[in-house]
Amino acid sequence: MSKDAPADDPMLRPRYTGLASFMRAPYRDHDWSGVEIGMIGVPYDGGVTNRPGSRHGPREVRNQSSLMRLTNQATGVCPYDLCQVADLGDAWIEKPYELEGALDEIAAFFGDVHDRGITPLSAGGDHSVTLPILRAVARDRPLGLVHFDAHCDTGDDYLGSKFHHGAPFRRAVEEGLLDPKRCIQIGIRGSLNDMDLWSFSHDQGMRVIYIEEFYELGVKGVIAEAQRVVGTGPAYLSFDVDGLDPVYAPGTGTPEVGGFSTLEAQLMLRGLAGLNFVGGDVVEVSPPFDPSGNTALVGATMMFEILCLLAQSRVARVARV
Repeated sequence: MSKDAPADDPMLRPRYTGLASFMRAPYRDHDWSGVEIGMIGVPYDGGVTNRPGSRHGPREVRNQSSLMRLTNQATGVCPYDLCQVADLGDAWIEKPYELEGALDEIAAFFGDVHDRGITPLSAGGDHSVTLPILRAVARDRPLGLVHFDAHCDTGDDYLGSKFHHGAPFRRAVEEGLLDPKRCIQIGIRGSLNDMDLWSFSHDQGMRVIYIEEFYELGVKGVIAEAQRVVGTGPAYLSFDVDGLDPVYAPGTGTPEVGGFSTLEAQLMLRGLAGLNFVGGDVVEVSPPFDPSGNTALVGATMMFEILCLLAQSRVARVARV
């Protein structure tokens, strides 16, 4: 998008005007022709084990994302110059009270996105929605993973379900969607009822950086480790806002004190440039627990950083063909 774009371009109008779409990008919920990166809302929180409300996340993230401008000042990346970007609407669920069926509906939506060659960037929703997204984008080969979170989300059965928001990455490894040796989980912390809760991550060879090690390594050390673990193969990026300290993101379902800051998160995301990302998401924004809107603004900001990464990755893939 040229800096000389006409003043009537919605992305250049005053940010308090118009209907909210992700980043004020064109809204294309029916016509996806020509779209290269599709931003998608997944308003579903049927997998939560604690505080609900993230079904309202996509709407408020859209609202707060009007504060995002065209170019990343720190990196110089303008994703709209690199790719055709659009808001594809929501992967809404017709039967939200059936958890496994709801995940199947989400997978079908993203399967269509994947079949059209569109790179998905999603706003949840709780973390259970990442599993059906992976079922779509990783169905051809297992992916690597960069995962920011306070929790590994590799738990097992809880209250009769194996598909809640604390287990998507265990299921993804079991289903062959992720290569655990190319997965890194960053920011893990919090009290436990069982010291073996995240043993699956360790047993499968996933690289787990607990918050204590995060501060020992520093941002640059964590970036280097992520680059090493993921390597050059295709990868997915999942950002749970509870990875942040709740002073920055109180509006989430399972907050854990002692997390990294918003600036540290931005620096880490920017440091992942060069990895081959084929999709990403920001999850667990629960607006009812933060009436200020700040958590949704944080979610939108991280989503913009990921958008820049996805645009760079897509251009690099095209150049290699």
